[in-house]
Amino acid sequence: MNAALPPEASPNPDDGEWALELAELRLRRQQAAAMGGPEALARHKASGRMNVRERIDALLDEGTFREVGRITGKGHYDQDGHFKSLDPVNAIIGTGRIDQRKVVISADDFTLRAGSSESTISDKWVYAERMAEQLRLPLIRLVDTAGGSVKLLEKNGHAKIPGYPNWPVVSLMRSVPVVGIALGACAGLGAMKVLASHFSVMVRDQAQVFAAGPPVVKQAYGITIDKNDLGGSDVHRRNALVHNEAVDEQDAFAQARRFLSYLPRNAWRLPERGETGDAPDRADDWLKNAIPRDRRKVYDPRKIIASIFDQGSVFEIGRWQGGAIITALARLNGWPVGVLCSDPKISGGAMTLNAAWKMERHVQLCHQFGLPVINLVDQPGNATGPEAELAGTLLGALRVLMTIEEARVPWVSIIMRRAFGLAGGLHAPKHFPSLNLRFAWPSARWGSIPVEGGVAAAYRKEIAAAESPADKQAELEAYYNRLGSPFRTAEHFSVLDIIDPRETRALLCDWIEDARELLETDRAQRT
Repeated sequence: MNAALPPEASPNPDDGEWALELAELRLRRQQAAAMGGPEALARHKASGRMNVRERIDALLDEGTFREVGRITGKGHYDQDGHFKSLDPVNAIIGTGRIDQRKVVISADDFTLRAGSSESTISDKWVYAERMAEQLRLPLIRLVDTAGGSVKLLEKNGHAKIPGYPNWPVVSLMRSVPVVGIALGACAGLGAMKVLASHFSVMVRDQAQVFAAGPPVVKQAYGITIDKNDLGGSDVHRRNALVHNEAVDEQDAFAQARRFLSYLPRNAWRLPERGETGDAPDRADDWLKNAIPRDRRKVYDPRKIIASIFDQGSVFEIGRWQGGAIITALARLNGWPVGVLCSDPKISGGAMTLNAAWKMERHVQLCHQFGLPVINLVDQPGNATGPEAELAGTLLGALRVLMTIEEARVPWVSIIMRRAFGLAGGLHAPKHFPSLNLRFAWPSARWGSIPVEGGVAAAYRKEIAAAESPADKQAELEAYYNRLGSPFRTAEHFSVLDIIDPRETRALLCDWIEDARELLETDRAQRT
């Protein structure tokens, strides 16, 4: 046995002159693949979670992971300088494929020092970020990290100034699709890895995202709180910190894969077409009655979305936050698109601050990666009242205005029911070269304010003095509703056309061809 290696590392004579070095390489790789060791792996499995390498295998196409920095870590040597063992770091990086498309992976190994970002060689995970940016590849972060550690003081012998100057987080977000998957307690820097993304998802009852965990909160505020109550999915699925929640790790990976299927490799390319087998001229007859004649009744907007877009293609983002607006990705005749749709079941569909933030973020995503936008509009206006004013809802509406006016993607609006006030006016960009493509269903109505509230305010005295106030108000409302007919607007060409709801899908599938041509021309000019 060669004394330069531990007994378990036997050189293979078939390896020739470099047998000793190749044996050492195999040993280092074996020790790195052991992660935190049998006991740590057993504890991790007992908690119901996959280890980091199982996660990578579950996410990527089989056999496609190509690891980078496999033997990074702390080596141990005898007094003569011969290698004895390796303590691997808790960051695993590399490239792989999802549906044959290449991506960069950066994953935390919780079995090694709880995945602490400060108990590793930060150059390794930062390199993965730089690799994604410079190779213009999508980046997926599998985050399971306890964040910083006070033990770093002892390790370094001095305190460091916070910050990661080599982390290209801002330029990365402008260049390639970034996905953050929270798989455990993600604190501090770990939280930022999840949030600095175009799509984030966390596993229900398993993942938490927060600035600091319960021990720090108790120390700082004297509050004892469960980690899920502090930063679990029930919290963040509503406050929009994280886009989606997943029922388990496999669901989280499936959502990440599906999200990326709508996006291009980078911001210089366009999304790829995917065959869905759905006929462009399919028309569901029930759409003719999708909007109730009684304006006090609501309807199911998700059923309308599912009917208009390719069957099975709708991927909703942020369902439980800012519920007055639905944001999704979908396909039209196979082409990926971004979807906005009002939901009258939540706040009457009015633009709340959370809804404005949600809409702003989705439009930015579509602009960044060349996704045409379809807006299905039923907007009664901005949310009103003391709570809405205290929240600064109008500022949210202003941010939406600025975002849609900066968007440079094809856009079409279908006004299904209402478009009133400032928020109603934000159904589409008005700038050049936007054509301001907007169509309406016969059920549509628009104006500065809804007729019902407007009549009550403008004719308050007349209604009160009438023999039958209710009949007087109904008479006035009927008169103004006739004046407010969408057909009168169409007569003046202030809306392109009034369409039968059943014609919507065919119209949009025809439009998407022109939208795609425009995007391809625009990208060619950029490069």
